[in-house]
Amino acid sequence: MIGYVTIGVSDMEKAKAFYSDLLGDLDARVLLDMGRIAFIGQSMGAPMLAVCTPYDEEQNHPGNGNMVALQPGSKEAVDNLYQKAINLGASCEGEPGQRLPDKFYGAYVRDPDGNKLAFFHFG
Repeated sequence: MIGYVTIGVSDMEKAKAFYSDLLGDLDARVLLDMGRIAFIGQSMGAPMLAVCTPYDEEQNHPGNGNMVALQPGSKEAVDNLYQKAINLGASCEGEPGQRLPDKFYGAYVRDPDGNKLAFFHFG
């Protein structure tokens, strides 16, 4: 049902590099680059993450309570994405760990523009 999620950024080249590197191990890459917006994913037919400079040309602002959650497929993959994000300049918002007994394993970061990301695994 979700086609893509868009997050505002201040520097398109930096954002494309951050997300391409972060999500490259999940076979994601920039699929469509239209200048002020770029779509990153595995294919145009699968859910994508779009990064863009705001249309109104005002400063981007991370939304309070907004978060993009990515499901990489395993607890180990959650750990790897979290560490990779930190190494790429993200800040910690919650280290990897079990959040609900035997149900939800997650980690949280903020990208260099302050957008909140979750990496999670159910089960």
